[in-house]
Amino acid sequence: MALHDLAVRAHRALTPQGERPVTIGILDGRVINVLAGDRAAIIARRETSLAEDEVLLPGLVDTHVHINEPGRTHWEGFDTATRAAALGGVTTLLDMPLNSVPPTTTVAGLEAKRSAAEGRLAVDVGFWGGAVPENSRPGAVGELAALWDQGVYGFKAFLSPSGVEEFGHLSPEELLSAAEAIGELGGRLIVHAEDPDVLDQAPPAAGRDYATFLASRPDTAEHEAIARVIEVARTTGTRAHVLHLSSASALPMIAQARADDVPLTVETCPHYLTLEAERVPAGATQYKCCPPIRDSANRDLLWRALEDGLIDCVVSDHSPSTPDLKKPDTGDFGTAWGGISGLQVGFSAVWTEARRRGLGLADVVRWMSSGPARVAGLGNKGGIAPGYDADFAVVAPEESFRVDVRELHHRNPVSPYDGAELFGRVRRTILRGEDVGLESTTGRMLVRN
Repeated sequence: MALHDLAVRAHRALTPQGERPVTIGILDGRVINVLAGDRAAIIARRETSLAEDEVLLPGLVDTHVHINEPGRTHWEGFDTATRAAALGGVTTLLDMPLNSVPPTTTVAGLEAKRSAAEGRLAVDVGFWGGAVPENSRPGAVGELAALWDQGVYGFKAFLSPSGVEEFGHLSPEELLSAAEAIGELGGRLIVHAEDPDVLDQAPPAAGRDYATFLASRPDTAEHEAIARVIEVARTTGTRAHVLHLSSASALPMIAQARADDVPLTVETCPHYLTLEAERVPAGATQYKCCPPIRDSANRDLLWRALEDGLIDCVVSDHSPSTPDLKKPDTGDFGTAWGGISGLQVGFSAVWTEARRRGLGLADVVRWMSSGPARVAGLGNKGGIAPGYDADFAVVAPEESFRVDVRELHHRNPVSPYDGAELFGRVRRTILRGEDVGLESTTGRMLVRN
């Protein structure tokens, strides 16, 4: 019998074969064996056993995180974001190309990002590239190929203004040009899908009333933009991914596109699944995000789409800022920065609501671990099986806790989850067979193979 570095014994573990007791053999940071039963014979230099109330999950995979470094490190940074991720059971994340300065729209921007991340990662981090007018116009797409050669996992585009000047949105012509170029590379186009014309025609957001902000980002803005993404994917054959779906109105056309074999995947986020417009207090700008949190009936439809497999995965869209940008003094939804900070508590929030709806941990693992890994092409992440990285989250699913934003480890103490009572405490996070502590810097920068 081979000598392993570590044996992990768990009475309950979520594996591709279902929940079962296992003994896991780990060598050089990879899972070598998954043996039936938590008392299976194995030779290892060291062992660890889970408590009776703990469940072993594959490390969570969050493919939608705004780390904002370099350039806006006062908003967030690699050290704070990856520490918060680890404490929430996330072992792998992909960083979005905007809100950092420079953005990841050139090879130079990617190099600046990697330089800033060096030696400061608690978990593994990969990078999305960005598709902007400068690198997406017909005849000017060479930088997309250069970024792809450098190992980015795909390319993010906005169809409406992003909120930062250095990351412009694509016109229909530029979107088609980018999609064609990305398709030739074998890449994936990921899209913030809100239609700018619909947004321009909507009533402006102003004041403390959340309903006014909601009216400024109507369902039709998502609906029209997603229709455009589907048509581009249908025309070019390029893999397309709809980011942070909030509006259930788009689900029928997504279902039809899937039936037509359009290469389309879709994500949603914990805040769309666990929060509701009716309960957003006046002036509570920590709830502001784009697209917006919608009503409870819409939320129910998103859950049904998750259960049916129409939505592929759940990721955080962690998009923090400094507290002042949230306009706490005025509570004005029109002028406050739009973004939700929820990286550390996303799993617990989703599990709490899934549990209430009679769904199981296996469902949450599918949405928050194996699903995002599959969509992004992270082939050795998101599962407890031989050949996978030995990345795990040890959770106590029935332990409840109250969120205190002052105790969360992202940079700025702003979050709509402050004060929430949640189930599913993450007690340990393990990266390639090693426990991740508050000072861990053993995370690696990932490059697409």
